[in-house]
Amino acid sequence: MSTARSHLIDLSPLKASPAFARMWIGSVLAGIGGQLTIVTVMLHVFALTGSTFAVSMIAVAGLVPMILAGLYGGMLADAFDRRRVALIAATVTFASTGLLAALTWTGAETIWWLYVLSIINSAANSVGMATRTAIVPRLIPRDLLAAASALNGVAFGLTVMAGPALAGILVALTGYGWTYTIDVVLMLSMFLGLWTLPSLRPEGEVVRPGLASLVDGWRFLRRASNIRTQYVMDIIAMTFGQPLVLFPALGTVLLGGGAVTTGILTAAVAVGTFTSSLFSGRVVQYRWHGRGIERAVEAYGASIMGFGVVLLIGAFSAPATEKLPNVGLIVAACILLAASGASDNVSSIYRNTMMQASVPDSMRGRLQGVFIIVVAGGPRVGALYAGTLASLTTLWFPPLLGGFLVIALVALLARRSTRFRAYDAENPEP
Repeated sequence: MSTARSHLIDLSPLKASPAFARMWIGSVLAGIGGQLTIVTVMLHVFALTGSTFAVSMIAVAGLVPMILAGLYGGMLADAFDRRRVALIAATVTFASTGLLAALTWTGAETIWWLYVLSIINSAANSVGMATRTAIVPRLIPRDLLAAASALNGVAFGLTVMAGPALAGILVALTGYGWTYTIDVVLMLSMFLGLWTLPSLRPEGEVVRPGLASLVDGWRFLRRASNIRTQYVMDIIAMTFGQPLVLFPALGTVLLGGGAVTTGILTAAVAVGTFTSSLFSGRVVQYRWHGRGIERAVEAYGASIMGFGVVLLIGAFSAPATEKLPNVGLIVAACILLAASGASDNVSSIYRNTMMQASVPDSMRGRLQGVFIIVVAGGPRVGALYAGTLASLTTLWFPPLLGGFLVIALVALLARRSTRFRAYDAENPEP
């Protein structure tokens, strides 16, 4: 392979496993639809209430159900056929999104319906994500796991890049009903990717779902210091460096542009994720994953702090409106958000590979359940942090302070975790 091509993404997992390729394609299409609904619900709630705090409460309300579903879903994935568990979770998500579309078309939607159905979607997605991630190491060899994580970064980038941008445009042009309906149609592709998988029962000793299974997983996690450290680093980053909940207000009262700006800002994060995945050839070859996670999370914090500086400048600039947005500041914000997406994706590649390579198959579902709780729960706590602090202060303060806290806390944690910094992908140890 030439030096130039060695920087490009490795497509070997798609060639090595048709089953993985089908599941990957289904996840991309269904993920785009899921992002349509996530952003549309945010816009819908903001339109009904005019409150950033009410938008943040969508994420907060789903936190406890998501945690319980992730834990129990992980136990299910370690006890039953993972293909069947993933199919059931996808069915619940499909049904709840269909009901959301039906209520909107009939004009029967309320703020409480939006909350309840968002909670159901969150819980079902938690189970589905934990199970699908636990499936991947059974479909491809260990030496391709990092490349598969980079491909999942491409999938995430595509979904978050296309979904929010389309949501902003569709809501502005057609309203909420059509956007939810498109998600229902796109969800069908997930069933194709899962339905064609072989039966995938867990290997090794099987522990039935329940307290014994949960305790068994907790004991393993207590011994797995590398896994615990990456969890804590991700929680820090997502708690203090997740400004997504601010985007509807930024498009309305600070940067201008309305729903379209909300979609563009959200998509900018995915542009960084997608681009960094496309040029991940050298990233997946780096063997010191602990150091890679540390440096990537610190770069993430710096990007979010820079985003806060841009908003601070906007607060003292000429007022922007939906028809007269501050284009210069929107571009600057998008560049920094793209940098945050790229940094988070590099961290995610190493974190996923560490999880899949160092955790035994009999424990993988439960640990993936905890991992999904960390990945998805952190942003929800972050939504509460950003929404509450913005309500008490101003829109630019949460990312400015949060980015600084991410850098400082992760640097401190890394200095105290020498085993994590020495983690070697060629000799994976949890």
